[in-house]
Amino acid sequence: MKTGRNGAWGVIAAITLALTLAACGQPEGNEKPPQAGDNAVARIDGKTVWASDVKREAVAQGLIGEGEPLDMSSDLFRRVLDEVVDQKLLAAEALKRKLDRDPVAQRRLAAARERILGDMLVESVVEKAVTPTAIRELYQEQLKLSKQSEEIKARQIIVATQAEAEQVRKLLAAGASFEALAMERSTDSATRFSGGDIGGFFTLDVMPEPYVAALKAAKSGDLIGPFAVEGGWALVKVEETRQEAPITFEAARPQIVRFLTYDKVRDLLEKLRGAAKVQLLLGKPQEVPGTPREPASAPPAPLPSVAPPPTDAAAAVAPPEKAGTPAARPAAKPATPAAPAKK
Repeated sequence: MKTGRNGAWGVIAAITLALTLAACGQPEGNEKPPQAGDNAVARIDGKTVWASDVKREAVAQGLIGEGEPLDMSSDLFRRVLDEVVDQKLLAAEALKRKLDRDPVAQRRLAAARERILGDMLVESVVEKAVTPTAIRELYQEQLKLSKQSEEIKARQIIVATQAEAEQVRKLLAAGASFEALAMERSTDSATRFSGGDIGGFFTLDVMPEPYVAALKAAKSGDLIGPFAVEGGWALVKVEETRQEAPITFEAARPQIVRFLTYDKVRDLLEKLRGAAKVQLLLGKPQEVPGTPREPASAPPAPLPSVAPPPTDAAAAVAPPEKAGTPAARPAAKPATPAAPAKK
């Protein structure tokens, strides 16, 4: 039987976990399901491997998320099961060889036990705090504070000189088709063949500076320009303006959960550190000539095992980047070669 697909490190981690449970006096081979509805999926020397064991390993490897289902008939389940069997065989052999009695092994097992208990505490705190009600309340609160920008749908024609742009504007005033003139006269290959269409609705924050200045007061039906852009002169026809739609609850939920989780873990750690006597015995690090220095304004490092959230909760309900904006569709950017859209 081959070792797990994730390599020796995953196997070593699983052996450490198995030895930790053994060292803590956890019985192996208990035929009673560890949780309601659990299923036995294998036996190793008479000891049962449960479906929950396989799912827990899949979560640990990042193959599925916490709470996601794992179909026992899937190839993924069978692959992870194969790895779990290998890990349990290796852990059992390590116990036979009494590797768990080595002083170094005891320290590693103790560290693994502390890590597991710490994770369980965090999960308990988060489960109680990050509830559907809390998520919904924060979404509604930040939705009231968030500001929606105006979105614009427009077409453009870019030509080489101001004189040529003025000529095109006169043709438009005389009733010429903007789309036809864009295909005939525009030098911008990204929008020319779509009749000058910039690419659906966009907000000004994704546009080059000349467009921001020219379109900041634009209304539906306006013909703006000509105004100078990198590589030429632009005429823009504003077809429609509207208020930017706020992000939906479903789209914002993962970011809100992340923010609340980080916030609760931070509070927990601050409380624990405040109640404990933590004394660091390390001296100040020695400065090595030529070593780059971290700027004084650098943000603090994130807390262990928790990814940092958005700068504030409002970022969780910021409108998502739209598929039709120039930033999301480079082929439709209103940019000349030297005027890329702002990120």
